[in-house]
Amino acid sequence: MAVAHRVYAEAVLSAARDQGRVDAVREELGEFVDAVESSDELRSLLRNPQIEPLVKRDALAAALAEADPLVRNTLLLLAEKGRLAEVAEIRAELERLIAEAERVLELELTTAVELSDEEAAKVVGQIEQAAGRKVEATRSVDPDLIGGIVIQAGSQRLDASVRGRLDQLRQELTARS
Repeated sequence: MAVAHRVYAEAVLSAARDQGRVDAVREELGEFVDAVESSDELRSLLRNPQIEPLVKRDALAAALAEADPLVRNTLLLLAEKGRLAEVAEIRAELERLIAEAERVLELELTTAVELSDEEAAKVVGQIEQAAGRKVEATRSVDPDLIGGIVIQAGSQRLDASVRGRLDQLRQELTARS
């Protein structure tokens, strides 16, 4: 993460908090980033260094006439400063800052088989109770785990899988020989 991304994200979050519009700003900025990511033409336009930043700003001003004023002003400032191509990274940092402020623990649950929504909710509920924080989890499947679960939260990894236990036993056995 670049320092500039954090600076812009902190400024947007601060202004949104002051105006009581964090959710609205978060949603609309996310919609803009999603639109950029889904349109090759728009992405090319915003990332084209041959187009002057002020030209990009003027084009955005017209397109964002109905947008939330804070989101519009943020995007226009990014265009003016030549940082519009970095809006996805700024949005990601904004999401991270909001999650941190809300004490949300983001983690990845990897299992050998697909968990039902009910099973995943039960696991997440247990983690929330143990952590004392709200948890937002993404799920993935890795059949190589054989069984069990691997939980990744940032740089912390809890491997309670059969494959993980077998690897650990293999290391212990080879270390003793």
